[in-house]
Amino acid sequence: MNPAVATDIPAAVRLFHALSDETRMEIVVRLAREGERCVCDLQDALDAQQSRLSFHLRVLKDAGLVRDRREGRWSYYSLRADAFDEVMSIVRELKPSRRRLSVGGECCD
Repeated sequence: MNPAVATDIPAAVRLFHALSDETRMEIVVRLAREGERCVCDLQDALDAQQSRLSFHLRVLKDAGLVRDRREGRWSYYSLRADAFDEVMSIVRELKPSRRRLSVGGECCD
């Protein structure tokens, strides 16, 4: 395993956990397609209760995948491109190589 991945496993777990839920993925897809969105727009688009949406947005924010900004009484959410660069980097590092393990030898002797 690449040492860069091994040293940041907790961050990788947070990222992949945040992306492992259908509602959170719907939020990410909407933000990717439509750009920054007001929380009320997301609530309407996902037909989600405010408390449920807030929970999912908090998970995405804590993982570093989204950022928010306040304007008056509204919160606006957008994706953090650098976080997705990090996800892609982790996935690239985890991709199996084409090398084969040697059969036999000293393993399990």
